[in-house]
Amino acid sequence: MRTMFPDLGAGMLRLARLLCVAGAVALTGCASFYVDASTKEVSAAQFKKPAELKPVQLLFEFQTKGTQNSRATDFLKAQVAEQVKISGLFSQVSDGPVTGGALLSVTLNNVPLSDDAFAKGFVTGLTFGLAGSQVSDGYVCTVKYVNGSQTPLAKTARHAIHTSMGATGGQPTGTKADNMEAAVRTMTRQVVSTALNDLSQDPSFK
Repeated sequence: MRTMFPDLGAGMLRLARLLCVAGAVALTGCASFYVDASTKEVSAAQFKKPAELKPVQLLFEFQTKGTQNSRATDFLKAQVAEQVKISGLFSQVSDGPVTGGALLSVTLNNVPLSDDAFAKGFVTGLTFGLAGSQVSDGYVCTVKYVNGSQTPLAKTARHAIHTSMGATGGQPTGTKADNMEAAVRTMTRQVVSTALNDLSQDPSFK
C-alpha cells in the first residue's frame, strides 16, 4: 500500500518506523504528529538586514545522525531555498558561485533526543519520558556563512517532532500537524527561520 508521505529513504526520520503502519494511520488516524512548542517561527521582518545586500550561493543538506540523506535533501531543498530568498538578507540566492564568493550552507541533522550534545544544546528543554506509545525526533539546524576572507559565521538551532500512537493518554507538548509531511515542513520552516535570525543579528554578518 502506498503511503501518504513520499519515500524519503531509510533514516529521514527515526519516525520512519511508522511507515510500516502508514496504511492503518491513513485509515484510522491512530497516529498524531506534534511539532514541539519550544522553537517558534521567526518572521523575516524581524531579521536585521545588512546595510548592503550581497548575492550568496546556497548549499542545503539533510542528514541522519550526521550522514547525508539525499532523498530527504531533495524533498526539502526547494522549501529551504525559497525561505532564504524571501529572508531579505541577500540580493540574490543562487545554486552556483556568485560574485564576491559568499556562501551560505544550511544543514538539517536528524538526531536522537537521547544524544547528549542535543540535550545540552536545547536550552528551553523538551518533553522527555512521554507516556504511552510515543516517539520523538530531534533536529539540529546549522547555518554557516562565509563571505570572502571574513571569518566564517555559524549559528545553530534545535527542534523536535513528537509522534503519539493511538490513545496513549498525555499528549506531547506542541502543535498538532495534519500528517507527517506537514509536521516535517513546519519544523523545517521554524528551525531554519530561527537560525537565520540568529545569523542576521550577529554584528559580523555583512
